[in-house]
Amino acid sequence: MKKSEFWKNKNVLITGICGFVGSNLAKNLSSNGAKVVGLSQKKKKEFSLLFYENIHKKVKIVRGDIKNRLLIKKILKKYNIEICFHLAAQVEVGLAKKNPFQTWESNIRGTYTLLDSINQNKTQIKSVIVASSDKAYGEYGIKKMPYKENYSLKPIFPYDTSKACADMIAKSYASALFKIPIIITRFANIYGPGQLNFTALIPDLIKSCILKTKFVMRGDGESIRDYVHIDDIIEVYKLLSEKLYLNPKKYRGEIFNAGTNTPHKTKDILRTIFKYKRKEKELKQIIKSMKKNKTAGELSVQHMDYEKLFKYFGWKPKKKFKKMIPSVYRWYQGYFKVHKNDHSN
Repeated sequence: MKKSEFWKNKNVLITGICGFVGSNLAKNLSSNGAKVVGLSQKKKKEFSLLFYENIHKKVKIVRGDIKNRLLIKKILKKYNIEICFHLAAQVEVGLAKKNPFQTWESNIRGTYTLLDSINQNKTQIKSVIVASSDKAYGEYGIKKMPYKENYSLKPIFPYDTSKACADMIAKSYASALFKIPIIITRFANIYGPGQLNFTALIPDLIKSCILKTKFVMRGDGESIRDYVHIDDIIEVYKLLSEKLYLNPKKYRGEIFNAGTNTPHKTKDILRTIFKYKRKEKELKQIIKSMKKNKTAGELSVQHMDYEKLFKYFGWKPKKKFKKMIPSVYRWYQGYFKVHKNDHSN
């Protein structure tokens, strides 16, 4: 990994630092000399790349609630935060369907609590990246894919709605009224080392292969998604934050999509991973059983391109899904050697 002088001694806040993206971002920024402070909720038992790879020893973790305004203000002032990545969110689509209130509290109230606190310290804050989602766009159908940044947001389902609301709140704070230097990101499904949310498709499939547990497909396998590797996403976050920091007037309020523009049916992801491990028998059984499934409360088609990012900065994803499967799989093999009993159910 090439070191960047820009990040040396920068005071950075990452909300949701114990999450998949937050822990990978903390790993990268701390290795580039940034002074990273992370906000994370208290949990009884926590599985995170942050602790698995001892990244927590290189950063400052503050335990608390993203909705606690006094705590946020204290963090911003105490650590003289100048750059913020807002990644804290309730990310499970299934949980959002069962408990929309909790999702809306975390994703909407959490966002305006953070941004209003930043608004009180905006002379200090030079760059804020707010993580929205491709799901904020809602259902557009395959003929309108890939999503474009100028598409209207028209979500219906709880998680999708929560991200769209947070997205619009961020746009308000980035407007001429408040002038907070904010960029909003809408990314495709992210995968790679450190993703320990096993309700997500790729970690769940790999877990099934390694631990020999039964895999149950949530839908009929026909849903279309785009998958972008975590390393590509970390580079985008760094790039956008740096550009915004150096030229806030030019980039404040901009929205950037990132994906690979390579749509995959979820059943094809299943086939790729199971065939990689030569699990043909299990694959046939899963495909047979999932034909009866119905997917409710989720979008049928989602994928992203990177046209605007390429136009502005010459960025494009470097990691190809099929080529990355062996290295991602090996990472999980190492992880499960340590944590097999924690995820055997």
